[in-house]
Amino acid sequence: MASPAARFGGLIVITGPEAFLAERAMANAVAELRRLDPAASLTTTAAADLDLGRLQAVTGSDLFAANTIACLTGLEQTPSDLRRALGDLARDLPDSLALICQHGGGNQGKALLDELKPLADQVVACQALKPRQLADFVRDEARRLGGSIGEQASQQLIDAIGPDSRALAAAVSQLLADAEQSTITAAEIRRYFAGRASVSSFAVADDALAGRTGQAIVKLRWALASGAAHVLITAAFANGLRQLGRYFNAARRYSRSGDIATAIGAPAWKVDEIAQRARSWSESAVAQAIRAVAQADAKVKGASGDPDFALEQLVITVTACRRAAHKR
Repeated sequence: MASPAARFGGLIVITGPEAFLAERAMANAVAELRRLDPAASLTTTAAADLDLGRLQAVTGSDLFAANTIACLTGLEQTPSDLRRALGDLARDLPDSLALICQHGGGNQGKALLDELKPLADQVVACQALKPRQLADFVRDEARRLGGSIGEQASQQLIDAIGPDSRALAAAVSQLLADAEQSTITAAEIRRYFAGRASVSSFAVADDALAGRTGQAIVKLRWALASGAAHVLITAAFANGLRQLGRYFNAARRYSRSGDIATAIGAPAWKVDEIAQRARSWSESAVAQAIRAVAQADAKVKGASGDPDFALEQLVITVTACRRAAHKR
């Protein structure tokens, strides 16, 4: 049976640790509501930043719009003194308000989540993908974009990219943009990744995040010479840095690696690797590096006449951010 349509006067709850799927679910809900009312006002607010006045402001009517879309992210971090107010609001939503609440999974804030779920028109589960689900995810991504990819090519892409859903989706999108007859083949994957994980975009990012500037530059040049797409390299950097940022946040809340893995949407085996890497970084350094990635991404998409140089500068900047954090 199809999910109920998003509507004004309704609540949508998105829950689970898979951040990419949660972001997509929220974007899809907002797009559906925008189709109902293109002039609706939109606010996106981290639940941790709420107080009563802010909650009333983001969920109240707008002088310039008949309808309001309010997106609350990180519901698990809702201040305790606001949970009752949010529950009361969800039980009696104004007809002009569409409320979308995202919870990152885990036990924190579970009582509020359990209170909201029965009130929701839709509950969208975004659980971390298991290894056996990745190939289906890749094929579904290709179909969603109007293309296709075979089972062998799907596994080859996973071997080259890794298990991160955001990076896999970006790779599928980029490959389909260049594919003939809307089909991703093993030959095209080999062209992008040279059939070797050692020259994949994620290998470049891994070396840079580990502070291995020289190795990262060598692998970057080899990857570019092998036909790797510039945008996949910036996507790999963004993925690695976001994972570090999510780790810092989760490590403050949880002590068990299993809970941390769930919170950051990574397989359990990956947590020890991320934890070791995080010892050489700080949250401020990660934020600075993410800004550098955003600038490099703009450059490789046309803001610079030399995208190869922009990526080399990105490697140097990211490793410099790590050195600065490690010396503190």
